[in-house]
Formats: sequence, C-alpha cells, structure tokens
Amino acid sequence: MVSEAAVWAALAEVQDPELPVGIVDLGLVRSVRVEGAAVAVGLTFTSIACPCTDLLYEDIQARLGRLDGVGSVEVEELFQPWSREDMTEEGRIALLALGVT
Repeated sequence: MVSEAAVWAALAEVQDPELPVGIVDLGLVRSVRVEGAAVAVGLTFTSIACPCTDLLYEDIQARLGRLDGVGSVEVEELFQPWSREDMTEEGRIALLALGVT
C-alpha cells in the first residue's frame, strides 16, 4: 500500500501546464485519500475556465501511476475558490521569480 505522504511527494513534482510551478505549491491539491491501492486526489483550479484540466488530470494520473502500490487514480474536480493565500511560500517565490505578483 502506498502512503499518503508518498502521494503528496509525487504530486509536488507535477507542474502546472501554464506555469513552471508545482500544483501542490500553487495550492491546487486540496485533498489526498488512499484506500488500499486506490488513490483519490481532490483538485481545484486557479480559474473555473482553466483550459488545462485534461492535461493536469493526465499528468497526475501518470505520475501517481508510477508509484509502487497504486492500482488506480481518481482525480476529483472540486469547485472551491482559489486564491493566492492557498499557495505555499515556495509557490509565491516561484511566481515572483517569473514576474507574477
């Protein structure tokens, strides 16, 4: 069985398709649930009209699918508002380096 910590670590490697910043640091990953070999990820977006949802789903499923003990991955789209306060300090620094404030 895969641990929740291992799932979070793997998700931290998945970058937003539009910005070279990880989805965990952006605050897009809202939840992780591990039940045996099944992993469910709760995900929100910076915009309700995000054009990259399919890319994010594919990247998440591909990355988590490489973890030992993962048999299935479900990405649950959450319609939760996103704001800059959801980002980690690392995410803020990465965006500032890109000129995004």
